[in-house]
Amino acid sequence: MLDVRIVSADGRPFSCVGDIPVRPHAAIDDFQRPGPLPDGVVVCDMYVAVTAVPTGRYPRACAWLRDMLAAGVLLSSVCSGALVLADAGVLDGREATAHWAYRDMFHQYYPKVTFLESAALCLKAEDAGIVTAGAVSAWHDLAFYLIARYCGYRHAVDTAKVFLMTDHVEGQSPYAVMTRPMEVKDALIAECQAWIAENYERVNPVEQMVERSGLRARTFARRFRSATGYTPMDYVQAMRIEEAKQTLERDQRPIDEIAALVGYEDGSSFRRVFKKRVGISPATYRKKFQSLAALASAYSLERTPARGQGIGAQSGPDRPAGAYR
Repeated sequence: MLDVRIVSADGRPFSCVGDIPVRPHAAIDDFQRPGPLPDGVVVCDMYVAVTAVPTGRYPRACAWLRDMLAAGVLLSSVCSGALVLADAGVLDGREATAHWAYRDMFHQYYPKVTFLESAALCLKAEDAGIVTAGAVSAWHDLAFYLIARYCGYRHAVDTAKVFLMTDHVEGQSPYAVMTRPMEVKDALIAECQAWIAENYERVNPVEQMVERSGLRARTFARRFRSATGYTPMDYVQAMRIEEAKQTLERDQRPIDEIAALVGYEDGSSFRRVFKKRVGISPATYRKKFQSLAALASAYSLERTPARGQGIGAQSGPDRPAGAYR
């Protein structure tokens, strides 16, 4: 049986996001060497905005986490909780995951950490006593891992059945949305980003960006990667696949036609790139997310006012506005 306790900096009751009251069982000072220590610590989601500065927020907690790790306590995190582990320095030189939207934040503030944006559960640092989980619902994956580790595999399976829980065997990639880097100080590269957002389907778009920039190809590639974290071609591929994902979610056109729409003349090449980036095939992605779209649409229709009783929603433009716009 697991004895789970909520521990905070001072042990006093508080309210978290949504004004939900929390009554901790103890303060971090109640678990110090040489006294009894926990087997494991889970750092929960800290609700850090992707545009915020994550450093220096929890110095006492970071010091405590370093001490727990040194004492052999398993450290784990869910979603933005990995930012606390990163700020504590325990992820330096290691691979870790968090919500995919924190990719750029890790790149900017914690360059010593290898961020795995596609992983739902990262066990790469397990031998060092650290396990990290991805986006918020990836706590399912972490819960299965912890139950199996401390109570056995059978208990983990039974828990999943009782609570209708599932893991994310395909990782975070199918759910990830391409976002622009947190900050692009290079005005020339920012201008190229704006241009490619409207022209990614063109033939040889990278060559055209280089030409527009007036830079040598190597210089452009270096500045582009420094500003965005992507190589120019990888950035174009990411944008094309993001647009394809949005089209697959709402459109019944043949996959080869969608491939051509976003800039791929060869459907097989599109399928190969799509699966590499998303983790599943275009057909599987369509099936997975169109079912959700149908459910949302049915709910929307149920709540739409009858004709003459209200103003219905207007249909949007044919091309969806991606998160990278």
